[in-house]
Amino acid sequence: MNAPAPIKTPCVKVCVVDGETGLCLGCFRRLPEVAAWARMTAEERERVLAELPERRALVSPEKLGWFN
Repeated sequence: MNAPAPIKTPCVKVCVVDGETGLCLGCFRRLPEVAAWARMTAEERERVLAELPERRALVSPEKLGWFN
């Protein structure tokens, strides 16, 4: 029996939520997305992954200074 393929994730093990945007400062997902990630379809995960660069731009650069 083959093991299931690993789930692609943007998680970088830095879980700090920005109170202004509601986005995780590590991966730029919203908390409900983080919680549901393993239950999402591959298509749903790909949609979220495609949105992450735009979401990163919503966070003030000074909040990201110690992550980069």
